Amino acid sequence: MENKFEQISLKPGFMKHNGGVLFRNISETQYEFKSTIKTNHLNAAGITHGGYLSALIDAGAGTAAHRSAENAPCVTISLDLKFIGSSKIGDEIIGNVKILKKTKTLVFLFCELKSNNKIITSASGIWKILKIKS
Repeated sequence: MENKFEQISLKPGFMKHNGGVLFRNISETQYEFKSTIKTNHLNAAGITHGGYLSALIDAGAGTAAHRSAENAPCVTISLDLKFIGSSKIGDEIIGNVKILKKTKTLVFLFCELKSNNKIITSASGIWKILKIKS
């Protein structure tokens, strides 16, 4: 049974304002998310703004970190991005996340964004797992 994408941008905020993010679990270490490029995601050159791609990765990979940490809140410590290609209006962007390692307090992961089956952005990130006292 294939997991269906679900909208994760439910609360008011930056990602919901910018069209939201669809997300699904593939396995305990693999996750997928997607978004479709609209006019407000473009830069002056008419291609997808790097800041939007950065925010998309932060939201999608951050959700993967959160889910891999048994739904504990997680915050981004480090996010290293490489912009490899471009996308334009109407393109569907698909993000694939692989959890590389999880400790009691950290999640290390790798993420690729693809558009039209070509890698447009790759990222390595570290998320801190927050322990909320009850």
